[in-house]
Amino acid sequence: MRVMVIIKATPESEAGQMPSTELIAAMGKYNEELVKAGIMQGGDGLKPSSKGVRVKFSGKDRTVVDGPFAETKELIAGYWIWQVQSMDEAIEWVRRCPNPMTSDSEIEIRPFFEPADFGEAFTPELQEEEKRLRQQIDAQSR
Repeated sequence: MRVMVIIKATPESEAGQMPSTELIAAMGKYNEELVKAGIMQGGDGLKPSSKGVRVKFSGKDRTVVDGPFAETKELIAGYWIWQVQSMDEAIEWVRRCPNPMTSDSEIEIRPFFEPADFGEAFTPELQEEEKRLRQQIDAQSR
């Protein structure tokens, strides 16, 4: 199963506080373990919400709202994409993670939808189209 492992923002990350050399080294070592185990498919840190925008949808209207955004606890500071056997395996890997922030922090694990989750609505034709698009994405990233 594929999961997104979401590192929640903190007041420090939203203020743009950069991690220490020690934390960067610890996270690098942890990422290396994930890669060697065949778990990590990608991941990055995100700049504070003050550097981002949101696009709100209402019918055919689109409204762009500049950051920063309130409610730090609802914001994302970084993420990983992992391929694991189960949610339990993902939890065990997160338990081994160094604290990604200088203060208390939280990491959320969310599974991706799989084709079977969509049932009959995801027709063979739509599945083939999805497969073709993923192949194009893979080819472009090389």
